[in-house]
Amino acid sequence: MKRVRKAVFPVAGLGTRFLPATKSIPKEMLTVVDKPVIQYVVDEAREAGIEHFIFVTGRNKAVIEDHFDVQFELYDTLAQRGKGEQLERLQRLQPAPGQTSFTRQQVPLGLGHAVWCARELVGNEPFALLLPDMIMQSEKSCMREMVELYNETGNNIIAVQECDPAEAHKYGIVGKGETVHTGFRIDGMVEKPKPGTAPSNLFINGRYILQPEIFGILANQERGAGDEIQLTDAMLKLEKQQSFYGYHYRGRTFDCGSPEGFVEANVAFALSRADINERMADVIESLLGEMKPGR
Repeated sequence: MKRVRKAVFPVAGLGTRFLPATKSIPKEMLTVVDKPVIQYVVDEAREAGIEHFIFVTGRNKAVIEDHFDVQFELYDTLAQRGKGEQLERLQRLQPAPGQTSFTRQQVPLGLGHAVWCARELVGNEPFALLLPDMIMQSEKSCMREMVELYNETGNNIIAVQECDPAEAHKYGIVGKGETVHTGFRIDGMVEKPKPGTAPSNLFINGRYILQPEIFGILANQERGAGDEIQLTDAMLKLEKQQSFYGYHYRGRTFDCGSPEGFVEANVAFALSRADINERMADVIESLLGEMKPGR
C-alpha cells in the first residue's frame, strides 16, 4: 500500500460570487483574519503528512505561486528591522524547494477535469484532493484523520458531514454502510438527489483521498451537470471497481466560496485567536446591540 504523499488543490475558479474583489485578486488569496484561504488548506494538508503540493491553476492566478515562493527582499527587511517572530512565521509556512508544482487547467470544464489535469504530476499513486473553498476548524485536521483511516483501509476515502435532511438535495450525498475502523463503508453516492430521496444526510465536504485509477476514468468521462466533467460521476464508476470509505468529520467547515461563509470563517477564526478574541467579541456584541429590532 502506497503512502499518501501528494495533494491536489484545484484553484482555477473565477470567484464570480466575490466580484469586484476577485477582478484582480484570486478568491483563494482573500484573507481570513491574516492568512489567505489557500494557506489554511495547505496547512491542513501539511499537518496530514503531505509532502508535495500540486496546484491546478488558471489565468490570473500567478500570485498564488508567488505566495508560496521565497521573497528575499521581504525576508531581508524583516531581519534588518528585528522582526524575528514575523520572519520565523513566514519561513515556517514556506514549502521546501521542490515541494510545490503548478499546472494549468486552461478551460473551465469542472472539478473532474481539474483533477485530471494533475495526472502527470500525481503519477501512479494515491493522492489527497482538497477543495480550496472549504476551510476546516478542529483540534485535529480533517485530512490527518482521513490519512489515518486510509492507512487502515488502503482505499478511497471521502470526508462527510451532517446537513439538514431538508437541504440534502443541494449536495453530493453518500449512503452509510458498516462501520470500519474510524469510518464506515460507503454503499452509494448521489449528486444532488431529488428531495426526499437522499440515502442519508451525510454530504461530501470537499476532502478526498483517491486512487490513481480515477484518472483513467476521467480521461473518458462524458460531461454531466452544468455541461462539465463531474468528479462524482467518475467516483461512481470507480466505486464499481474499488471500495470507498467515509470519514464523518465533526469539526466546523466554512464555505469560503460564498460571501456568507467567508465572513463566518473570519468571525470564527478571529474568536479562536487568543491575541484578538476579547476585542472581537466586544465588537461583535456591540454591533449586534446596534441592530434594529427585526433586522
